[in-house]
Amino acid sequence: MSPSDKTTYLSKSLYTRGLQCHKSLYLDRHQPELRAAPSPELEALWKSGHEVGDFAHMLFPGGVVVPFDGLTKEEQVAKTREEIDRGTKAIYEATFSFDDVFVKADIIVRNRGYWDLYEVKSSTSVKEHYWDDVAVQYYVLSGCGLPINKAYLVHINNGYVRDGDVVPEELFVKQDITGIVREKQASIPDTLAEMRVMLRGKMPEIDIGPHCSDPYDCDFMDFCWRHVPEHSVFSLRGRGIDPWEMYRQGVVKLQDVPLDSLNLMQRMQAEYFLDRKSHADPAKIREFLKKIRYPVCFLDFETFGSAIPLFDGTRPYQQVPFQYSLHRSDAGGEEVTHFEYLAHPGVDPRREIAEKLVGEIPEGACMLVYNMAFEKRVLRELGESIPMLRKRLNAVIDGMIDLMEPFKRRDIYHWRMDGSYSLKSVLPVLVPEMTYEGMEISDGAMASEAYFTMEETADPAERSRMRKALLEYCGQDTLGLVRLLEKMRTMAAGSKG
Repeated sequence: MSPSDKTTYLSKSLYTRGLQCHKSLYLDRHQPELRAAPSPELEALWKSGHEVGDFAHMLFPGGVVVPFDGLTKEEQVAKTREEIDRGTKAIYEATFSFDDVFVKADIIVRNRGYWDLYEVKSSTSVKEHYWDDVAVQYYVLSGCGLPINKAYLVHINNGYVRDGDVVPEELFVKQDITGIVREKQASIPDTLAEMRVMLRGKMPEIDIGPHCSDPYDCDFMDFCWRHVPEHSVFSLRGRGIDPWEMYRQGVVKLQDVPLDSLNLMQRMQAEYFLDRKSHADPAKIREFLKKIRYPVCFLDFETFGSAIPLFDGTRPYQQVPFQYSLHRSDAGGEEVTHFEYLAHPGVDPRREIAEKLVGEIPEGACMLVYNMAFEKRVLRELGESIPMLRKRLNAVIDGMIDLMEPFKRRDIYHWRMDGSYSLKSVLPVLVPEMTYEGMEISDGAMASEAYFTMEETADPAERSRMRKALLEYCGQDTLGLVRLLEKMRTMAAGSKG
């Protein structure tokens, strides 16, 4: 391959990137430095994908892995050919190159003189864009002379409940997509040719559009969206006008959006932004506050969800709580008391977390949370796994009040909330000293990632630092609720704020 061809040499992931957007593929090949750093969520997804892939190998035990690290592409291809010639029945990460396209197939299995191709996904369903992923592999493998019998997508069965060792045959669902994949073969050579012509030319003039995040969030969005201001037509929350329709008409800035085209909520967001307004309805806030009684507790959980269930009685991606923060006030005017729990990584935390929690919440307590559906689900699932505590946990659920309510209804609203009623949008605006900026952990995804990293690190000082950061973050969430309630009480009294 000559140096000039390097930018037109494609892979499975580059092919699917090109299908989403030619400009994204061009930037990847010619200006990769413009790519944004992966988010903690994306890194966690990649890590989960590797783990799921390893478990999927157990569907076809005794196979051979073609390693990625330590071998050149050519060596990986040669190693794969060697295993095929040797008569190996199952090959994991089998590597092929044809028509200047490089692919690593998750699993190929010999089947009566033919081969079956298996693409493994960590999702719980089959999505249409996966078909192209498998189709280009089928194209390359067939081009290398490998006779393919069937092509399958393997995905997670979200109804599986772990009981003892993971049973791969129950954890995974295999879906035959051979017909779809074969239908796609005829168009692949022309699609590849178009991509290569594009890559040899100038950067395509492709404007932003829904394709920027469909089917994946593009990692060049920061570059392509640099002309879109922070407050734009895309800042409008909820259902209402089609922002892309507005954008195509040349409306980009939020202040340029025609107000009469907006529904009530979006219009309020735009008007308040333009006029830098805020409001609080004291009567509605007082009505809400009437529901709150002592003793009052402020609760927040941190959870993790794993594609492979880690503990008996859990399902794939079930949100398992590993941490909570609880602030409690037993009577008006009393100082709040803080309780917290952070599980040791690697052990099932559910019983300990449930027992400690019910011991710290007085019977009949008023439970203040933010976004009640989440905490309710966590407590309900804890009750299902620990029947002896189900009644107590259900009583905690029954005492719940969602502090998000007045913000969702916009009884309280400030233009800097940008139409959002999430705690991260509300808290820094109403209680400026409660900012998440500068904190080592500043959202739930970072928290669950830190929890898993604690288990992997052998350095006690590093583990201790992460533990401190996790406790600080979760504690901030419930202390934030305490301060938010104080602020609401001030507003209810008719004071400005």
